[in-house]
Amino acid sequence: MNNYRPSFLNLIPPVVKNLIAINIILWLASVVTPGLFSRFGVNVDLTDILGLHYWASSKFNPAQLVTYMFMHGGLSHIFFNMFALYMFGGVLEQLWGTKRFLFFYLVTGVGAGIVQEIFWTVEYQSVVSVLNEAVSSNSAQTLLNHQDILGKYFRLENIGSLDVPALIEMKRMFLNMPITIGASGAVFGLLLAFGWLFPEVNLYLMFIPIPIKAKYFVIFYGVAELFGGVAQFSGDNIAHFAHLGGMLFGAILILIWKKKKTL
Repeated sequence: MNNYRPSFLNLIPPVVKNLIAINIILWLASVVTPGLFSRFGVNVDLTDILGLHYWASSKFNPAQLVTYMFMHGGLSHIFFNMFALYMFGGVLEQLWGTKRFLFFYLVTGVGAGIVQEIFWTVEYQSVVSVLNEAVSSNSAQTLLNHQDILGKYFRLENIGSLDVPALIEMKRMFLNMPITIGASGAVFGLLLAFGWLFPEVNLYLMFIPIPIKAKYFVIFYGVAELFGGVAQFSGDNIAHFAHLGGMLFGAILILIWKKKKTL
């Protein structure tokens, strides 16, 4: 009798396997399509189309709350997200089953996007108000009184000489500027769930040979993301509040399931 040894791919639960496949396919497509279509004079940027834009942007589409989590930037971005999905998602899918796991993954990913939209709304409210004031008063001179607000986002040379069309274009470009991509929000939801359900499991991190219990790892990551989001270091393009949003929606789902005694 021949011994059957399942392949590595067969050992990965179906939802996790398909999520990883979709993410890799879309990442490769986002790398290939710009050069492919540019030969025909057409600009196709999948990241711009499927990434999550600010709700007040002309590029925003509600479907982006789902599609953004399947898009990634560089190789390291998709590698670490997919590795975490494989490590934590595989255990959770085996525990919950395919339907509940997929529901949890999508809800935490969408929830992360919603929290990111809320953060953008709070962060950009003062800038939008200043630009609206300048447009309504038909004078860019009012912008000179708010250089402390605008200086973070714009070069202020000759800003007071802009006419109304230029101000409107300036506002349009500002609203179209922010974009978020990546499965990190959903992955942080999985991390929260793993730490909640398996708090005493020891995790071994890259470059750190000391085991860390899952519950402490989750707490550390949550505090680090909160600090990073509040501090807003220069050059930091990580969506810290989206990560926290994934953890928040994950905690809400787990609490609901525990209350219904279905967990």
